[in-house]
Amino acid sequence: MSDINKVVLAYSGGLDTSVILKWLQDTYQCEVVTFTADLGQGEELEPARQKALQFGIKPENIFIDDLREEFVRDFVFPMFRANTVYEGEYLLGTSIARPLIAKRQIEIANLTGADAVSHGATGKGNDQVRFELGYYGLKPDVKVIAPWREWDLLSREKLLAYAEKNGIPVDMKHKNGGAPYSMDANLLHISFEGRHLENPSAEAEESMWRWSVSPEAAPDAPEYLDIEFERGDIVALNGVRLKAHEVLAKLNELGGKHGIGRLDLVENRYVGMKSRGCYETPGGTIILKAHRAIESITLDREVAHLKDDLMPRYASMIYNGYWWAPERKALQTLIDYTQQSVNGWVRLKLYKGNVIVVSRDSKTNSLFDMNIATFDDDGGAYNQADAGGFIKLNALRMRIAGRMNK
Repeated sequence: MSDINKVVLAYSGGLDTSVILKWLQDTYQCEVVTFTADLGQGEELEPARQKALQFGIKPENIFIDDLREEFVRDFVFPMFRANTVYEGEYLLGTSIARPLIAKRQIEIANLTGADAVSHGATGKGNDQVRFELGYYGLKPDVKVIAPWREWDLLSREKLLAYAEKNGIPVDMKHKNGGAPYSMDANLLHISFEGRHLENPSAEAEESMWRWSVSPEAAPDAPEYLDIEFERGDIVALNGVRLKAHEVLAKLNELGGKHGIGRLDLVENRYVGMKSRGCYETPGGTIILKAHRAIESITLDREVAHLKDDLMPRYASMIYNGYWWAPERKALQTLIDYTQQSVNGWVRLKLYKGNVIVVSRDSKTNSLFDMNIATFDDDGGAYNQADAGGFIKLNALRMRIAGRMNK
C-alpha cells in the first residue's frame, strides 16, 4: 500500500492527465483531487469535470477555477514590465503559467488535506522543474508524484493505447491517425510540439496554427491601435478601459487577425537538450513592442540600460522555474520601482505580421525635450561646444594607448 492518501492532480482533461488520473488510482490506490485552471486557453472546461466524475472523483474533489485575471495581472504583466524575452525570441507563454498553477495546486492541497501533488510534465521537459520548484517553494514538505518519471508509457502511441484499453475518451486525434501535437494554451500563447516538428528542417503545417492567419492572408489595410499605460501596465485600448485579462484577449484577437506573433524556435531546455516548438503569441508581441515604446520616453537612459542588462537574467529565472525564488522577487521589486514613471500612450500600426510604432507621448512623465533635441535653433538650450570636453576626456585612455602603440 502507498503512504499517500490524497493527491491533487493538475488536470486538463486531455490525453496525458486523463491517463495519469486512472494511473494514480491504480498505482497509488489513493483519493484523487482534480484541479483544472482556466487560464484563458479558449477551451470548454466542463468536459474535464465530466471525465473526472466518470472515473469516480467526488464532486467536492473537482476544482475548476477561473484564474484569468490573476494570471495576467499578477504574472504576465509583471513579466512584461521587464520586457522579458528568453534567448532573444521566446515570450515565455508556458513558463509564466506554471507558478500560478503550482500556487493554486498547493492552496487546494492545504484546503483538502492532501499530502501529495501530481503533474503531467514529462521527464525530458522544463515543466517538471517549474512545477516542482513552485511546490517546494510554497510547501517544502509536500510529496510530489511525477508519473512520467515512474511509468513505462513513454510515447504518445502508448498513451493512446492505454487510454483505449481503459475507456478514457481522447480528443484531438490527428486526422491522419497519428498522435496529436503536444499543445499548451493560455491567454498569453499557444504552443505546439511533437509530430514532424521534432525534425527542425520540416516546415510547420499551415493548418496547425490556431490563433493567427499567415501574414500573407492578413488584411491588406493596416489597423491603428492606441494603447494607454499606467505604471508599466496596459489599462486601456482605443480609449476603453479594460481588465487585465480583457486587454490580453483583445490584443490576441487583433494580433491574430493581422498575422502577428508566430514563432518557430529551437530552444535550449533546462535539462540540457535542444527542443523545437512553434508558438503563437499575438497579444504578447504587441505588448512588448508598445511597452518598450512608452519606456523610450519615460525612463532615464541608465535605468533603461540597467533593465536591459538584467532582462536576460530575469528571463532565465522564469524559464527555469524560479518565479517563487528570493532573487526573482528582489529583481521584481527593482523592476516595479522603475515603472512608476511609465505612464502615457502609444499608437501602433498592425500590418501583415508587423507591429509598427507610429507615435507615443506621456503628459506627466516624458523625458523627451523638443527644445534640446531639435535640429533647428534651440535658443541656447544646448551648448554644442560642451561636447568637445567630454569627448576628449573619454578619448584620453585611447590616446595614451595610441602613443604606446606607435
